[in-house]
Amino acid sequence: MSSCCCNSNKKLKVGIIGCGGIANGKHMPSLAKLDNVEMVAFCDIVKERAEEAAKKFGVADSFVCTDYRDLLKDSSIDVVHVCTPNKSHSFITVDALEAGKHVMCEKPMAKTYEEAKKMVDAAKRTGKKLTIGYQNRFTPEAQYLYQVCRRGDLGEIYFAKAHAIRRRAVPTWGVFLNEEEQGGGPLIDIGTHALDLTLWMMNNYKPRMVVGTTYYKLGKRENAANAWGPWDPKKFTVEDSAFGFVVMEDGATIILESSWALNTLQVGEAKTTLCGTEGGADMWDGLRINGEEFGQLYTKIPELRKGGVAYYEGKAESPGEREARTWIEAIINDTDPVVLPEQALVVTQILEAIYTSSKTGQPVFFK
Repeated sequence: MSSCCCNSNKKLKVGIIGCGGIANGKHMPSLAKLDNVEMVAFCDIVKERAEEAAKKFGVADSFVCTDYRDLLKDSSIDVVHVCTPNKSHSFITVDALEAGKHVMCEKPMAKTYEEAKKMVDAAKRTGKKLTIGYQNRFTPEAQYLYQVCRRGDLGEIYFAKAHAIRRRAVPTWGVFLNEEEQGGGPLIDIGTHALDLTLWMMNNYKPRMVVGTTYYKLGKRENAANAWGPWDPKKFTVEDSAFGFVVMEDGATIILESSWALNTLQVGEAKTTLCGTEGGADMWDGLRINGEEFGQLYTKIPELRKGGVAYYEGKAESPGEREARTWIEAIINDTDPVVLPEQALVVTQILEAIYTSSKTGQPVFFK
């Protein structure tokens, strides 16, 4: 069943549900740079936020509302971007798909595997496109490494690490510290990016077993050093760090590490380390490819910067801009989006298993 809703000359009409930080920081500015879309509707539970977004990014007669269901009633809207807290990702996405809209949902897909599965099922049932906002796939390093992996340069990737480590960078705004709204802390917030990158590079989406641990050690501290100022321990209801050990059906192993607050000097987000039979790669000092050739070891560092000319650094899309452009192109050309919902579903499945394993003290096995 084709899900294309337009021809190449038509501007896609986009509705934004949730006009907070990620919508203003990534989604709306990126969409605004595209000639083939126009943002026509804005929804937020705080009406002033929706009105401000409409004034800044919308067409002259943009629709503004506080109930997302009012936005979905507009049959002229082709695409919806869901930028709300994690708790509402699933039911808003399902309702939008059922209303005949293509949906870009911000990461993580949902709080639980069950909720994420409903989203995948709805996309299949309606024939509409669904993707998840994993913009780190669109960095120059990730794009280059993906091609290296697909060409087989690393051989069989049987060991990997997914890195999402901050030393002291706890988000203190919005509902990030609220377990009910978000489903967790750094694991579901930034660990999800690192895991998505790693699975994508490995092209391996069949987990067999997960062991996980989560910690609430530093979140209890008053007046703690933090990039965005001290957090309120009373509102800090999620983990401050989490770690997972994942064994895939083919025997490959993935170690996932995530933290908002951890006493370490090795920090980095949305990074992956890959070890294969023919070579390896990591993102710790830019992108580095390693291997052996002619009886010698080598390390290759691709030059991924633009420019190279005095006073000119070149022009490049940001990861968020490239994410938006390729998403809209997938709708117009009726092709698969870069981030498939079935892939994001496995990410959510593994994250949930880490939380479950930590609570029960037992490994989680998948059927």
